[in-house]
Amino acid sequence: MALIDKYVPAFSFNERHAVLVDAPGDKVLDAILGFRPEDDPFFRAMIVLRELPMRTARVFGGDGQVSPKVFGIDDFTLLEHDDREVVFGLVGQFWRPDFGLARIPDGAAFAAFQRAGYVKLALNFATDAQSDGRIRLTTETRAFCPDRSARLKLLPYWYAVRPFSGLIRRRILAGLKRRSETAGATAPA
Repeated sequence: MALIDKYVPAFSFNERHAVLVDAPGDKVLDAILGFRPEDDPFFRAMIVLRELPMRTARVFGGDGQVSPKVFGIDDFTLLEHDDREVVFGLVGQFWRPDFGLARIPDGAAFAAFQRAGYVKLALNFATDAQSDGRIRLTTETRAFCPDRSARLKLLPYWYAVRPFSGLIRRRILAGLKRRSETAGATAPA
C-alpha cells in the first residue's frame, strides 16, 4: 500500500505526473527531501499571481501590511516517508485568497482532522525501480472534500489552477530528476 493511501484513501480530485530518472533510489529520495519548489522562478511567479488578491486587499484594506512570506513547501506538513515514498499534507480552504490554512503538526493530526468546509490535500513523491535500472518518479496530488459545500467551493478553483499546477508539478519532477542524476553521477562508486 502506498503511504498516500493511508492519509487520503478516497479523494474528490487528483492529479498525477511521472518522469524516469537515471539515478539510484536513495539519491532520488534525498533530492525530494531537500527540494524547495519555491526556488523555481516559475513557481514563485505562479504563487505571487495566486496571492495577488490577498496582497492587494491587504494594501488597500488599510493596514498596508503585505506578508513577506510566500506560500511554499514549509506550509505543508511532512506526514511520513519511507525508502520509496514521501507524503506531505495540507489542510485548508484553498479557494480563499489566504488559502484558509489549518495548521497540522504531524501525520496523526492530519489523519484525524475532520472539519466540514476544509479540504485535506496530500502530495506525494514515490519511486519505483524499473527493470532497466532507472527510477520511475511519480507525484500525485489528492484533495479530499468532506462535504458537498467544500467540494462545490473547490471545484472551480481546482479547474482554474489545474493547468498551472500541472506545469509546476512537471517542473518539480524535472528539477528532482536533474538533482538526482547530478548527485548520482558524482557519488563514489
